Amino acid sequence: MHSLGVIHGRFQVLHNDHLKYLLAGKARCEHLVVGITNPDPILSREDRADPARSTLSANPLTYFERYQMVVAALNDEGVGSSNFSVVPFPINLPELYRYYVPMDAVFFITICDAWGERKLELLTRQGLHVEVMWRRTPDTKGITGSEIRRKMVCGEPWENLVPRSSARLLAKWNVVERLRNLAQTP
Repeated sequence: MHSLGVIHGRFQVLHNDHLKYLLAGKARCEHLVVGITNPDPILSREDRADPARSTLSANPLTYFERYQMVVAALNDEGVGSSNFSVVPFPINLPELYRYYVPMDAVFFITICDAWGERKLELLTRQGLHVEVMWRRTPDTKGITGSEIRRKMVCGEPWENLVPRSSARLLAKWNVVERLRNLAQTP
């Protein structure tokens, strides 16, 4: 077991497969640093490996809302707050990593598509210790945030795809209405 690990994601919205990913990372280290990517528009960049991930409609939640979802989901799973930290993580700006995460940690990732390969490249170019927890093909990736956001806009059931704490917070923040408004914006 490593003493310190880093895991990252946009968590737009935090779903059940994200939670599995977070818990798999936590199982590999004593203290887990959860980096939230695309923390704000200034620290987000389009990447040709997945250009849609930087659009406004793909990023409806604020950094703080995602922070709250991560903390609530991990706490609900029995991971005490002293065992993890949540920080912004500008994945597309490798020159800034050292300002947000411990560079001597082990960076845990999963690879399911071209974007996963691109993240591996970004991290290894910085000389970071990277462990790939699993590789999957795009068709076996599982739940996606874009799928959930689409279901929310279309009025389809989505609550079973997210942790209970995420469903409560998303309802409290009226995210369905927020997404529907974004969908109508040209």
